Amino acid sequence: MKDIQTLLLAHGPLLVFVNVLLEQAGLPIPAYPLLVVAGALVLHGDLSWPLTLGAAVLACLIADAAWFAGGRRFGAGLLSTVCRVSISRDSCIRQTQSLYWRTGPRVLLVAKFLPGASALSTVMSGFAGLPFRTFLSYDAAGSLIWAGSALIVGIAFNDMVGVVLDALAEYGGYGLLAVAVALALYLTYRWIRRARTIRRFAHVRRVTLDELEEMRAAGCVPVLIDVRANSEQPLPGAVAVDPHVKAADGRFPWPLDAHIVVYCACPQEISAAVMADRLLKAGYRNVSALAGGYDAWVARQRTAQGPGEPAPSRG
Repeated sequence: MKDIQTLLLAHGPLLVFVNVLLEQAGLPIPAYPLLVVAGALVLHGDLSWPLTLGAAVLACLIADAAWFAGGRRFGAGLLSTVCRVSISRDSCIRQTQSLYWRTGPRVLLVAKFLPGASALSTVMSGFAGLPFRTFLSYDAAGSLIWAGSALIVGIAFNDMVGVVLDALAEYGGYGLLAVAVALALYLTYRWIRRARTIRRFAHVRRVTLDELEEMRAAGCVPVLIDVRANSEQPLPGAVAVDPHVKAADGRFPWPLDAHIVVYCACPQEISAAVMADRLLKAGYRNVSALAGGYDAWVARQRTAQGPGEPAPSRG
C-alpha cells in the first residue's frame, strides 16, 4: 500500500483528479482514502494543498454536471437505471425522491458522505428542474466540504496514516480478503432480505393496463392510488397516498367493496404492494397493484402519442 504514496508523489493532483472523477462517475473506486493520504503528504510539503483540493472539486463538478444533465434529459428513467444497481433498489427511487423533496438542493451539501446518494441526488436535481447555477453553487460547496474534510483528516492524523499504510503493506492481503468476505456476506443478506420481501407481498394481485381499461369499459371505475414520493403527472383520477403514513382513525375513506388499484414507480411494484397489503388487512376485498406501475403507463402514453410528441413527466 506504500504504492499509494509513490503514485501520489509521482502524479499528485492528476491522480486525485482521475480517482475522484471515476468514483463520482459511478465506478466502485473509493477516492476518500486517497484524499486522506494526500492530506498527510500535503502536511509534509510533498503536495500542493490548493492544487490537490482544486483537482478533487473540479472532478466532482464535471461528473456531477453530467449526472445533472442526464437527470434533466432523461428524468426518472435515469433515476430508475441508477437504482437498478442499488442494494435496496425496491425502495431506492421512493427514498431518493422523498429525501430530495424534503431537503431540496441542500442535500447536495452532504450527499457525497452518503453511500450511493451522490449520483442519485444530482440526477434528482436535474429531474426536479433546479436551475443549473443553483445546482452548481450547492454542488461546489458540497464537493469542497467532502474533499476538504478528507484532506483535513489526513493532515490531523498524518502519523496514524503512516502506521495504517505500513500495516496494510504487511497484512494488506488478509485485510482485503476479510473485506471481500464481509461484503459478500452483506450482499447475500440483502439479496435474501429482498427475496423475502418479494415473496411476502406475492399474494397481492397484479392487474395490467389492459385489464384496467377493461374494468373501466365494463363500468367499474376503480379507485386509483398513487404511492410515488412525488405524485406529479398522476394517472387520471388518481389519489396520492403515502404508504408509510397510517390513517388518523385507522380507516380509509372508501367502501370495503370498492375496486382499488395501487401504483408506484419502483421495481416489482413493491411500494404499491405494501399499500395494497395494508388495505387487504383493513378489510378491503378488491385490491390490486398495477403491473409495471407508473412506468408502464408512461410507456403506453408515449406509444399512443407517437414519436416527437412530449410524454408525461415521470415523477
